[in-house]
Amino acid sequence: MKINVIGGEMSAREIDEYIAYAAKKYAGRQISGLDLVIDGEFVDIKAYFKDMDFQRAYRSADYLVNDMNKLNDAKQQEFADKQLHSAEEKTNESN
Repeated sequence: MKINVIGGEMSAREIDEYIAYAAKKYAGRQISGLDLVIDGEFVDIKAYFKDMDFQRAYRSADYLVNDMNKLNDAKQQEFADKQLHSAEEKTNESN
């Protein structure tokens, strides 16, 4: 992970704390880099993320999620009970 400290100096311990904070805040995403911008007593954090492969999206009552664990038990059961349909291309048999 590439870390840029901008506008001042920061100890390794402080940098590690910001890395841990960003990892917790962006759980589930892979961070490729951080810009830590020192502005007086404040630090602005800009996170850069690695590209992730798109696997599958689930639509549930106008929510799009990429992981069924984000849905409550009732919605998970609803998806488990759904009949899956083939994604094969349909052909026109009348030709």
